[in-house]
Amino acid sequence: MKSIWAVVPAAGSGRRLGGEIPKQYREIAGAPLMEHTLQALLASPDVRGIVVALDPSDRRADAINSLADVRVQTVAGGAERAHSVLAGLDLLAEDASDEDWVLVHDAARPCLPLKSLTALIDCARAEGEGAILAAPVSDTLKQVDDSAKVTRTVDRSVLWRAQTPQLFPLIKLRRALRQCLEEIGDVTDEAMAMEWAGETVHVVEGPPSNIKVTVEADLAYVDMMLRAEREPLT
Repeated sequence: MKSIWAVVPAAGSGRRLGGEIPKQYREIAGAPLMEHTLQALLASPDVRGIVVALDPSDRRADAINSLADVRVQTVAGGAERAHSVLAGLDLLAEDASDEDWVLVHDAARPCLPLKSLTALIDCARAEGEGAILAAPVSDTLKQVDDSAKVTRTVDRSVLWRAQTPQLFPLIKLRRALRQCLEEIGDVTDEAMAMEWAGETVHVVEGPPSNIKVTVEADLAYVDMMLRAEREPLT
């Protein structure tokens, strides 16, 4: 592992959250949500640089102070998350070495603790294989049929909810993601592409606070978390 880069896909409109402003630009704890996300990544001395995939027609990104950091580049994102990630990987691959790694992190996960990011990197270094943050499932899970009747209780002991960042060798992830998009189309996260390519993926337990903002209530939760942990960013 020579250098570690980060890719942050941020070209989406946040349709599930709704509102006129995409969620990555909604203000929480004194700054746009994505500003907190980028600051969390830039806090790590292991992260050499970040590529943020943006909608080139959206000028709201001008309000993100961290985009002016010399360690941050931008690239035009795609219609779906996977296309934005691939655009970031393509940009990095122009100058990256075969030994470089990349972590992909959701723009809408602003509460990433440095401790968790460091644990993820340490795991990948120790194993020499990809790793993701994830949380064990705590709720009882039910499988239901088409008529909404419970058919069985699912064993939750082997189930984890994937989070980000997800960290993999840059060249391997780029190849796996491109091939996966060409052959199956729907790629929900980077680990899925690497699993499809036959690569090992390790799990590092992430904190419950590392949530992805999806609905309005999530904004209030992360606002509270960020205000409790740090002074508002200006």
